[in-house]
Amino acid sequence: MSLLSKLRLVTVDVTGTLLAYKGRLGDYYCMAAKAAGKPCPDYDRMHEGFKLAYTEMARKYPCFGFAAKMPTIEWWRICVKDSFVKAGYDYDDETFEKVFKRIYSAFGSSAPYSVFPDAQPFMRGLREKGITVGIVSNAEYRYKEVILPALGLNQGSEWDFGVFSGIVGVEKPDPTIYKIALEMAGNVAPEEALHIGDSYRKDYVPARSIGMHALLLDRFKTAEAESWRKSGAPVLPDLEAAQAWLTKNPTEEPAEEPLGAALLRRMAEKL
Repeated sequence: MSLLSKLRLVTVDVTGTLLAYKGRLGDYYCMAAKAAGKPCPDYDRMHEGFKLAYTEMARKYPCFGFAAKMPTIEWWRICVKDSFVKAGYDYDDETFEKVFKRIYSAFGSSAPYSVFPDAQPFMRGLREKGITVGIVSNAEYRYKEVILPALGLNQGSEWDFGVFSGIVGVEKPDPTIYKIALEMAGNVAPEEALHIGDSYRKDYVPARSIGMHALLLDRFKTAEAESWRKSGAPVLPDLEAAQAWLTKNPTEEPAEEPLGAALLRRMAEKL
């Protein structure tokens, strides 16, 4: 019997699974700065500045400020401002606000993203078979309300529900976000659910820790993929391969008992 015939729910990650970024972060920051009459920032410095600022904001105010009741736009305003400062660019308030508005608008639209061509057929195919499709993502509310619909991935045709960290206040790799997905799907049993993502630490380990099936996509031939395979994770190149995998009888089975929280932490610390 194929795994597909046993499933009632399939959840999917977003970036790296359904979508890819177009261009580089510096492209959008450069366009915004030039529109405000400023020179284009150095791409490498801007990228490093953003990584530092984002990491710091995510630590201080996780889930885009959910617990602090911080508006998403304010979370991003602080993050973007700090990104420029760390990159060596400290604009006056009026200039920064012009720059920020363009950046916030761009990343809240379909412009910086492209949909993998196998995403829509895969999701629709599952729903046509009566399988519920959910999205589990460390993303803010605009992915649900604006970005995914603008890219042609709509709730009701491609997916049934979404669990977004900025909306629920929980983020991967916390297994709780997967438990929320099971509940939202109608209290589906873990062994009747599969999660697909592109991160061993954030997608595979926590989903497996609660007894779900899981597989990983390696769309960009990452160096880490071989270690994922050695750890026993099914690793496939795309969703077309995932479809074929599901219709066969894979050897991967849910854990006999959920992995403990301590084990999950130890595995995450190694990555």
